[in-house]
Amino acid sequence: MTRESMDFDIVIVGAGPAGLSASIRLAQLAQQHNHPLTICIIDKGEQVGAHILSGAVLEPRALNELIPDWQNKNPPLHTPVVQDQFLFLTQKRSFRLPTPPQMRNHGNYIISLGLFCRWLAEQAENLGVNIFPGFAATEILYENNRVCGIVTGDKGVDRQGQPKSNYQPGIELRAKQVIFAEGCRGSLTQTLFSYHHLRDSIDPQTYGLGLKELWEIPAELHQAGKVVHSIGWPLDHDTYGGSFVYHLGKNRLAIGFVVGLDYKNPYLNPYEEFQRFKTHPSIRPLLEKGNRIAYGARTLIEGGLQSIPKLTFPGGLIIGDAAGFLNVAKIKGIHNAMKSAMVAAENLFLMLQKTTATECVNYPKNLKSSWLWKELYTVRNIRPSLRWGLWPGLIYSAIDTYIFRGHAPWTFKHHTPDNQSLKKSAQCKKIEYPKHDNKITFDLSTSVFFANVSYDENQPYHLKLKDRHSVPITINLREYAAPETRYCPAGVYETRYNEKNEPRLQINGGNCIHCKACDIKDPTQNIVWTPSEGGSGPNYEMM
Repeated sequence: MTRESMDFDIVIVGAGPAGLSASIRLAQLAQQHNHPLTICIIDKGEQVGAHILSGAVLEPRALNELIPDWQNKNPPLHTPVVQDQFLFLTQKRSFRLPTPPQMRNHGNYIISLGLFCRWLAEQAENLGVNIFPGFAATEILYENNRVCGIVTGDKGVDRQGQPKSNYQPGIELRAKQVIFAEGCRGSLTQTLFSYHHLRDSIDPQTYGLGLKELWEIPAELHQAGKVVHSIGWPLDHDTYGGSFVYHLGKNRLAIGFVVGLDYKNPYLNPYEEFQRFKTHPSIRPLLEKGNRIAYGARTLIEGGLQSIPKLTFPGGLIIGDAAGFLNVAKIKGIHNAMKSAMVAAENLFLMLQKTTATECVNYPKNLKSSWLWKELYTVRNIRPSLRWGLWPGLIYSAIDTYIFRGHAPWTFKHHTPDNQSLKKSAQCKKIEYPKHDNKITFDLSTSVFFANVSYDENQPYHLKLKDRHSVPITINLREYAAPETRYCPAGVYETRYNEKNEPRLQINGGNCIHCKACDIKDPTQNIVWTPSEGGSGPNYEMM
């Protein structure tokens, strides 16, 4: 069947803070200069924000630049930060540490990033931007090695590739320029890296896995605007990670845990580390009389300045966390994602008025002179230093921050991709995790229910194996004790045995919450994450 084709000046893949900010800035410039632009955003979530998950504390610096009168537009930023704490945890106790300057949140806001993105979408639509949620971008269109658009995936196809009664063919969305704003580990962005050699001569990217729950707690325990971060227990001192506890409005508590995906022990289970964290004596009392109302997980991109790829190519460019602008030391990336989008939009608008240009070469040049680049430069050594272990990393980070002020005459490197950091299971000690009490801690299947996951029955598998039979058993299971059954925070991967006690890998694709951990951490990169049917997956409301 012939695909329908639609033409725009700009197509943006991803309705997160970067994609939406780019569309707003482009539309603003088009109005100011009376130079109309047709702008289209697509997003794979059922609605804007459905696949968005973050802590989140917003530094409003970029928002102030993008929408100077934002406070008059009823934004969902109702909880200003009033208190910061930074804790070191042992199994029984907590010790308050000085809050590093990067983590001080005076003037910032605790938000739901999903609600914030829905508000940004309203601002974009008011400027004439077309936003189409529920459409997954599955293919890049090329003409003479120049990106000229994308293709959305078919809907209503069964696993045998046959159309069902609700079949909708994919659509070709063609554009003068395509902006890729897919967020961490975007599937099309990964293909751009290889096709255009965008990662040649730069450090490997490194990632974390963030798990989050939203709770409603008694009013007497709630302290609106309080922000708490912790390091230490339950992780050992060789594993990077930590927690966040944010008191939002309406007696709601966002609680989460991040584990660096460069961890070494294949028996480590990030989900169970999170559940164990909640039993700490400083955390349990907050939750004992509360009710959990949501759960989710998402990977974070942590490589920083050393791992940023080439950002442009003929016909398009990359913005936001798809490129890797998270400030790990601040534990913030929203403001940087928005700023990268604004710089890209401003340079792209000027380029589009020169009809012969195909690559927005001034975007990376001007980005390097912006406050975003300066911010990332000053913290570039903090994340790689933590590979030495918790205490050496903290000591170095203090020296780098307070003595060198981020301007040390060296830059540490990321040498190894996260999938290559695992040791063989025979070299490691099994980790015994406590049983769940179903009050503070919960089994994984119960948690996945709180992610509001939905897939049409019998849709094609979106989690693909390069080798379906040999690698999962001879390498993953026998050499690494099947780590995919632990690092996945949704129970997608299971090892099952037949009546002859022969193992096989079972993939429960209907559990997938689109975190991308499997695409990152699989030892041989045998697992390939591809988009599921548009509109499927998690449906986060306030995450």
